[in-house]
Amino acid sequence: MPKKQLSQSAFLLITQFALGSLCLIIVSGALVRLTGSGLGCIDWPGCSQTRFVDVSTGHSAIEQINRLFTGVVSAAVVASALGSFFVKSRNRSMIWLSIGLVIGVLTQVLLGAVVVLTGLNPWSNMAHFLVSLVLVTMAVFLVEFAGTANVEGDSAISDQTTPIRQTTKLSANIILGLCGLAIILGTLVTGAGPHAGDENAIRLTLNLRSITRIHSATVLLCIAATLIFIAQMRRNISEWTRLRAELEIFLFVAVAQGGVGYLQYFAGVPAQLVAVHVVFAVAVWISVLRLWIKSRV
Repeated sequence: MPKKQLSQSAFLLITQFALGSLCLIIVSGALVRLTGSGLGCIDWPGCSQTRFVDVSTGHSAIEQINRLFTGVVSAAVVASALGSFFVKSRNRSMIWLSIGLVIGVLTQVLLGAVVVLTGLNPWSNMAHFLVSLVLVTMAVFLVEFAGTANVEGDSAISDQTTPIRQTTKLSANIILGLCGLAIILGTLVTGAGPHAGDENAIRLTLNLRSITRIHSATVLLCIAATLIFIAQMRRNISEWTRLRAELEIFLFVAVAQGGVGYLQYFAGVPAQLVAVHVVFAVAVWISVLRLWIKSRV
């Protein structure tokens, strides 16, 4: 009896759903913090010592929904892991990435416990967010492999024959590094800022104005590096054609993210704008990853 295989298109849909769920839980986690619901469930894994599920108050309901959505994320990454073994054009990269997602989600569950049991310590919150972005990173790569793997199981991300120049790869590395640094600095701003998830949660003892300026300067450097990169690309028709879409998308979301950041700062950091800022942070990271991937092939 022939071994059953998963079609490439079906596996792609599974990986895209996993990526989408990983992005959504970042946003839902941010909403928990922004609504002051971080300790809506004061225990773990149950919501309280007497109830595993508790929606008796608004805060507990918000935190509970976020916890329950973790089940959706877990199912999505497990489906990706299983699919990587049965997809027709499977390869080691897809298998290891999908297994990494399962391990990462389990790590996140444990980190979630640390966040609650330490009373929303900002360092644990920062780790929780950054590990989420690591998972998004792996999911982006998995989607790229799933969408471009050929029937022999090799990656064929690009059908271009002209190799990308080393200077172009270096520029993409610089932009990726600056973007990652800006996001890390952004978590420090969050850790020192007003939205702790609970009014009694401790904050980082950093000068909020200073760390915000450093974060902002890094964002501006990243955008400047991207503009220089675009100017260089336009002189090379082959590379410009290959990277134009990814460059323009990244520049758009990065500028939009910077604009939201300045707006929320001068508006007194309202929760609604912070939520938009989180959404754009995820979009920026995905777009810079796609740019980096496209520059390597």
